[in-house]
Amino acid sequence: MNNKTQIFFKESKFLKLLLLSPFLLSIPLLNNNEVKAGLEFQWDQNSGYRRLKWFQKDSEKRARNTIFFFLRPSDRKADLLKINLKIPKTFKSTLKEEKISFCQAKIGGFESRTKCIKDIPADIELNEDNTSLDIFPFKPIPSNKDTYAIVFKVFNPKRTGLYQFHSYGQYFGKNTVSSYLGSATILID
Repeated sequence: MNNKTQIFFKESKFLKLLLLSPFLLSIPLLNNNEVKAGLEFQWDQNSGYRRLKWFQKDSEKRARNTIFFFLRPSDRKADLLKINLKIPKTFKSTLKEEKISFCQAKIGGFESRTKCIKDIPADIELNEDNTSLDIFPFKPIPSNKDTYAIVFKVFNPKRTGLYQFHSYGQYFGKNTVSSYLGSATILID
């Protein structure tokens, strides 16, 4: 080879790219992990909407699942006497009162799991068509720094999609009207 050809190959960015391309193209194939999107879509983005925190153990359709609907301290203004959860009509699942509980919860993170710390005694009433759930705790839920959760142990619906649950609460005091607490959107794959 002559001197000009050797200089071209030494300084050529094209040749370096050509030699590295098989390696660069194989990197995405080495990683088989699924990536979950960190985006939550809401139909109605008005100022009155409040997003509630939730957690589910399995999002596959027809899978056995545990779903936590959290009521954090920032979601409660005062002591709660009653909690109402509106369930979407399209959430066709195996909801039974025996498989629904109310507890003081610990929200998991990187090093710990989401779990119930202490069960809260309450009357739980599910209406006949499974579209509304009423929880009447024996003592008012205090507006302290504890997090509480409504826990469903169900089989996921057959249909995939987004299911939006709305929460309402009746506060301790003179006002007997339930107030909007927030909404949680569950995803079933």
